[in-house]
Amino acid sequence: MNISFSYLHFSCCIIVLLLLSSCASKRNLVYLSDISDTADYQSKITNITEPRIQSGDLLAITVSNIDPESSNLFNKGILPVTNISALPSNMSTADPSGYLVDKAGSITFPAIGKVQLAGLTLEEGVAKIRTDLSTYAKDPIVTIKLMNFKITVIGEVSKPGVFNISNGRVNVLEALGLAGDMTIYGRREDIWIMREENGSRSITHLDLTSKNTLQSPSFYLQQNDVLYIKPDKLKERQARTNTRTLSIVVAAATIVTVIISRLF
Repeated sequence: MNISFSYLHFSCCIIVLLLLSSCASKRNLVYLSDISDTADYQSKITNITEPRIQSGDLLAITVSNIDPESSNLFNKGILPVTNISALPSNMSTADPSGYLVDKAGSITFPAIGKVQLAGLTLEEGVAKIRTDLSTYAKDPIVTIKLMNFKITVIGEVSKPGVFNISNGRVNVLEALGLAGDMTIYGRREDIWIMREENGSRSITHLDLTSKNTLQSPSFYLQQNDVLYIKPDKLKERQARTNTRTLSIVVAAATIVTVIISRLF
């Protein structure tokens, strides 16, 4: 009798667990799932956004022209980097230096002094410095590169972390690739991009199951963006109620077993 009761109790537990698991909603784990599996897809790229210089950016600025001596003047007196680990991994640390954009959005450049760069693209920054230098150098060639372009990926990914982007351009899918892709619990239909810009913080929602995301202004990330992958509802429920749910299942199965055993 005890053996049959135990067997019945075990069977009821299994049945209840299967019923609970069957209640879980089906999820779409495929990126851009509304693109046809058989037909090629093509669309014009119109949403590439150039990085804009922000306070806290570290800029590599070089000046050259036909007079090497005058060029050397502008390539000296730059601020040393105190945290070499913040540099991109593929950048040489033999000369770890750059111009730090201060809280007011400006840098101090040799000869011309304060230069306001915050809010400008790198190309616009080059044009501004070239114009300011025209008094001191003939036809100067100016280049600007972001030395500390980084993004952060957290949440339901295999390898969360901070990633340095050497070429200054990265989109959401590439960022997920750097983080080892989403886990099966990541909500592909609602990822967050957190951005601080012009003294304000914003959160943008993207649906990676839709091809419309490819044309979103937020598809290409900016420096210091944080990409947050939210857990799905099942993972949230598991985290909150794992122990409690198991206790309820066992109690329910026990009650069902007692009722069945008395009936039969």
